[in-house]
Amino acid sequence: MSGVGANGPVEADRGEAVGRTGRADTAASGVKPADIAPDPTAGSAAPAVRPARLASLGRGVLLWAVLALPAITADRLGMNEPRAMWQQLAGLGVLAAAVALARRRPLAAYALAAVLSVAAAPALFSVSYGPALGTLALLLGLRAQRPHPAVAGFVGVGVAGTVRIALAGVDPVPETLVLTGTLLFGCVFPWLAGRYWRQSRALAEAGWLRAARLEDEQRHAEERARLRERARIAQDMHDSLGHELSLLALRAAALQVAPGLAADHRAAAADLRAAAADATDHLHRIIGVLREDDEPVPLAPAGESVEELVARAAESGLPVRWEARDTAEAAPEPGGIAERLLHRVVREALTNAARHAPGAPVVVALGGQPAGTTVTVTNGPATEPASHSSGGSGLLGLRAAVTSVGGDFRAGPHGEGFRACAYVPAQPSAPRVSPPAPTAPFTRARRRVALGLGAAAGAGLVLVGAAFGWYAFTETHSVLTPSAYAKLRPGTPYDEVAPVLPDREAHDPPTDRAPAPPEGTDCHYYRASGELLVSIDHFRLCFDEHGELAAKDVVPGVGGPDHKNEKEPAR
Repeated sequence: MSGVGANGPVEADRGEAVGRTGRADTAASGVKPADIAPDPTAGSAAPAVRPARLASLGRGVLLWAVLALPAITADRLGMNEPRAMWQQLAGLGVLAAAVALARRRPLAAYALAAVLSVAAAPALFSVSYGPALGTLALLLGLRAQRPHPAVAGFVGVGVAGTVRIALAGVDPVPETLVLTGTLLFGCVFPWLAGRYWRQSRALAEAGWLRAARLEDEQRHAEERARLRERARIAQDMHDSLGHELSLLALRAAALQVAPGLAADHRAAAADLRAAAADATDHLHRIIGVLREDDEPVPLAPAGESVEELVARAAESGLPVRWEARDTAEAAPEPGGIAERLLHRVVREALTNAARHAPGAPVVVALGGQPAGTTVTVTNGPATEPASHSSGGSGLLGLRAAVTSVGGDFRAGPHGEGFRACAYVPAQPSAPRVSPPAPTAPFTRARRRVALGLGAAAGAGLVLVGAAFGWYAFTETHSVLTPSAYAKLRPGTPYDEVAPVLPDREAHDPPTDRAPAPPEGTDCHYYRASGELLVSIDHFRLCFDEHGELAAKDVVPGVGGPDHKNEKEPAR
């Protein structure tokens, strides 16, 4: 799995390092790049760069077209207040500059889109440039490494929008709510989404690299396991087969001295004994190559206790005697670690006695203690010619195995013979502990990012919902019905007109489309219907200084039919 995904970045970094090293060596040697003979294969790299540049240019043009489409169609569909042609062209040019800077300078690209949005609408929300603002905020989170400049940019946009609302806003309260919701849901949330996307990609790359390292570690672990298995097999062959061969040689020696045996059979028994002894020596030398003394592995007897091992050795002709002291406390737990170690110690000691002290009497004593078990194997001087093989590593392996469980092992000359003594403490059976459930890497980081995205999304939805609710409330409570408007007559005092007027005035009156008001009048604008998010007709009522209705006009919506202004002289 990781062979392709993980090694790719490594090879790329390696190639980049090699390139840097080559440039450094060239500079240090004083050789100019122009003096180096050009590589005939280097010419093929230049044409390969052009398709990449053309592809990048094509993606940029496509992104600009997508972002410019709402800016072009919003005015045609009447979703914005009409603007001059030069303003539309200037907006498209700013979007082109932002797209050009989006890859290398994502913060500057977002700043251009934010300035364009604030210039178009004090509340920052506009159909023309809202998609571009959100898209560039997403690219800012995806491509910018540090979060602090982006946070500073968001704060700056909020401050600029607030100042613009305070200076040129018509209804500051709903416009501030819309600004906050747009900034949070249209800027911060896409930026967090881009950050999450960036972190997911980085985590994926780190995961591939980690998988590659784990595969290497697994391969090394398998190699170490194979070596340990070889050592275990070597130890098994050394202890088990060496012991059996020693007993075989002992049986051949007993057969050789048996009474009534023919001379040729006695010679064959002697040859069998010598062959068994030689096989034991050869086995010892071969196993010494495979063993690992630093990791001894205690072997379990195949259903055989220490007493049964001694009895089998005695049946083979070894003069061995079994002594058990304090039998109530001497017997270790069957099949436990202590019994396996004691079996191994006794087997190795009997094997050494049969090889190095043939014919000597052997005593195996097992004694119990409150905290463990002690076994002692003592043999006297040899009565027959002994094997000339050198001492091996069996006793060293026994010492390491016994001390690894907190015991004590001693072996050395004792009188005219040899003694091996081992103390093995009682080993409590540890309860099996189930391994902890594996946890996915980077879980906490993903959870924190998900919680941050969820909190931002929830706060943005609440603010946008509150802003839209306020917008709907103000728009629907500033509607003057056409029937009520038709009953109004110029010259009517304001006190008689006030009962039919709505509670609020239109918060964004179309003053640019309305005709010039009469001199010395105070004009009020009302919506002709409660439709939202579309351009509708507005009614304008102008009152003179005496508080009488001086003129009433119908201001048509964008794209609507022209209405003839009604201007009746005051009575």
